[in-house]
Amino acid sequence: MTIRDNENLGNQKNVGNNVNVAMNTSPTICFYGAGSMAEAIVRGLIHNQVVDAGQISMLNRSNETRLNELQQKYGVQVGYEEQTKHKLLKEANIVVLAMKPKDAGNAIKAVAPLLHAGQTIVSLIAGLSIATIQALLGQSLPIARTMPNTSSSIGLGVTGLSFSDEVNEQATEQILAIFEAVGMVAVIPEEKLDILTGISGSGPAYIYYMMEAMIAAGVEGGLSPDQARQLTVQTVKGAAEMMLHTGEEPAKLRKDITSPNGSTQAALAVLDQGDFTNTVKAAVHRCAARSHEMGEAVKTSLL
Repeated sequence: MTIRDNENLGNQKNVGNNVNVAMNTSPTICFYGAGSMAEAIVRGLIHNQVVDAGQISMLNRSNETRLNELQQKYGVQVGYEEQTKHKLLKEANIVVLAMKPKDAGNAIKAVAPLLHAGQTIVSLIAGLSIATIQALLGQSLPIARTMPNTSSSIGLGVTGLSFSDEVNEQATEQILAIFEAVGMVAVIPEEKLDILTGISGSGPAYIYYMMEAMIAAGVEGGLSPDQARQLTVQTVKGAAEMMLHTGEEPAKLRKDITSPNGSTQAALAVLDQGDFTNTVKAAVHRCAARSHEMGEAVKTSLL
C-alpha cells in the first residue's frame, strides 16, 4: 500500500499502482550494509517474489561471517574481495546505502567513483539528506531517501520515502515495490520526513512504552506477567484492527466504549489529568525536532 503526497513529486506524477510490473524489468539490487533493516527488506523482497534472490547482492565492510549467514539463509550474492564488491556495485541498477550514520561519510566517498548516472541510490541512513548524499557522491545521482521503522522486519512496517528530481518513473516504481514488500509506504516531500519520524519512525516505541505500563498495572492487580502481556498485546492489536476494519476515527471508537460515569470514563479522566493528548503531541514534535537536529549534525560532520 502506498500513500502519495502530490506536493513536490516532480517527475513521479502519473505513477501506476501495479509495482510488480515495474520489477519485471529485473533490476539488480546491491545492499551496501548488511544489518537488520537491510535483511528485513531482502526477506520481504524474496518472500513476496518481488525480486529473485540471484538479483540481490549484499556487502559490508569486513564481517564475512554475517555475509555467509545471509547467503545461506536467502541465497543472495555476497562480496568479500574488493574486486567483487566493486563489480557488484558498478553493475547494480539500484544501490541501497544501509550503513550506520557514523560510517556513512567515508563509505559513500569510497563508493562514489564506482557509481554512475544509470543507477538509483536508495538511502536507509537516518538523518542524511538528499543534498548531503549528492554532495558526498560528488554528482547529482537519482536519490531515494527513506525512513522505515522496525515493524518492517515482520512485513508490517511504515516507510517514509522522498525522491530527488533525478529519479525517473521506472525507478520510482521499482523502489516503491522494494518497500511495499515490507509494509506501507508514504511518499512525501523530504522536508516532511522529520514529522513522519515523530509519528511512525519512532512511534512503535511510544506504543511499547504504554504497553509496558499496562502490563505492569496488570501484574500489580494480581495477574501473572504472562496473562498481563497476552491481554495487553491482544488489546492493542484489536484496537488497531478495529480502526482498519471499521474506517472509524479513533475519537468515535473511543466514545463508543466510554459510558458516562463508567469505568472507562474514570480511566480516561486520569489520563486527562496528566494532559495525555498534549503530552503525546509534544513527544511527536520533540522527536521530529530532534530528528532535524541530528540530520544537521550529520551534515556538519560529513561535509
